[in-house]
Amino acid sequence: MTKTAFLGFGEVNTPKEIIIEKCKKAENALMKEGVELVSIYPITDDYAREDVSNAISRLTEESFDTIILCVAGWIPSHAIITITERFRHIPMVLWGLSGWVEGNRLVTTADQAATSAIRKVMADIGYRFKYVFDIVGKPMNSRKVADFCIAAKAAARLRSSRAGMMGYRDMNLYGTMYDALKLKKHIGTDIESFEMLEVCQRADLMQKDRVSHVINTEISKWSFIKQCDHSTLKKAAKYYLAISDICKERGYEAVSLKDVDGMKKLLLYPPAPILMLLSDVDKLCTIPENDSYGMVTQLMVKYLTGQCGAYLEFYEFMEDCILAGVPDYVPKEIIEGDTVVMPAAFGQLSEGILNVSKIKYGKIALYRLTENEKGYSMHIVQGKAESAGKWEEAGWTQPAPLLPGLKICIDDVEAFAENVMSQHYIIAFEDNTDKMINLCKLLDIEVIK
Repeated sequence: MTKTAFLGFGEVNTPKEIIIEKCKKAENALMKEGVELVSIYPITDDYAREDVSNAISRLTEESFDTIILCVAGWIPSHAIITITERFRHIPMVLWGLSGWVEGNRLVTTADQAATSAIRKVMADIGYRFKYVFDIVGKPMNSRKVADFCIAAKAAARLRSSRAGMMGYRDMNLYGTMYDALKLKKHIGTDIESFEMLEVCQRADLMQKDRVSHVINTEISKWSFIKQCDHSTLKKAAKYYLAISDICKERGYEAVSLKDVDGMKKLLLYPPAPILMLLSDVDKLCTIPENDSYGMVTQLMVKYLTGQCGAYLEFYEFMEDCILAGVPDYVPKEIIEGDTVVMPAAFGQLSEGILNVSKIKYGKIALYRLTENEKGYSMHIVQGKAESAGKWEEAGWTQPAPLLPGLKICIDDVEAFAENVMSQHYIIAFEDNTDKMINLCKLLDIEVIK
């Protein structure tokens, strides 16, 4: 839950009960959105500036991620700026409430007179803020305010976020590389490397009872289409436990593994079941092939929506849709029904456990973070996820498995293709794009739609 300072303002000459009533209504609306508030109101422009001084004293005793400047009526700019200057490093929302209708006339406390007088001032000073205004007779814009508060909380979490990556630049792909200092400067995430040798050493020494416990309590939940060799299950459990221990010891919230040129080539073991366990049991963001910025995108989606931020890979572009799927695994969170798996082999790669579960349908947003000359860009696409129908990737042992996939219908495939940033995009169900746009604004990330 995000914690926010809620400051309600109104002129000293406006009847105090009106300002209090309007602030109370806004406060209740925000709490229904799940925002935890430190509320201070009414704050007026009293001649002795006692309200302003008291507000500053209260705020210095609290901790919060954002400040909501709830303007319930006319207020001279100095009453707001005197407070905000003490906390200018904290993201803010300038929220102008509205008047109301009594009989056949509109009654106003000049809320937007006050916000109009201060919006440019706040921008010129350099505050990081969002301007929201209500409209007479319409529902309060508490959702917009809450979404910004969530984004500010996510930005703060990203500053201290840590992710782990076994290996680097799988398949020598250019698009998976990253600039560590640039990432730290602009977003804050630390991506730390650990070696496959360490994973193997830990796996070889793993206690048998821990391995059996994972097989009996976690892997046993999966629905196997065909019987799988027990040694394959043991490897999944051992490698999972080794990587899980590393992630817990080092505080990683996301992890990526060297896949094709790593575990498949050198250990002869496709890592799909390992990534499934890391996602479903440990609740980590997971993505294969050393996809560094894919991991960071996942963290952004998770902090904003609470969803796992699963990855999908593009296979075909069509007239009005995109075929997206995965050749390995999907997290339990995005599956419709049971987790369905089967032993399978692809081309010259050794046999592993392949996830062939059905992915959920519905409204969906696709996200991808990428570098640009100044810093970073975020590509955002909204669509509707439908059944992919029967499709297969050439190269699988016949009969080829029906891979998890979606047909994602979007407005303009041509425009999407011209801006596509990677073969991997991160998905979130429902429309969470406003939260992501707010986060990008806070982090000076260019938004491409």
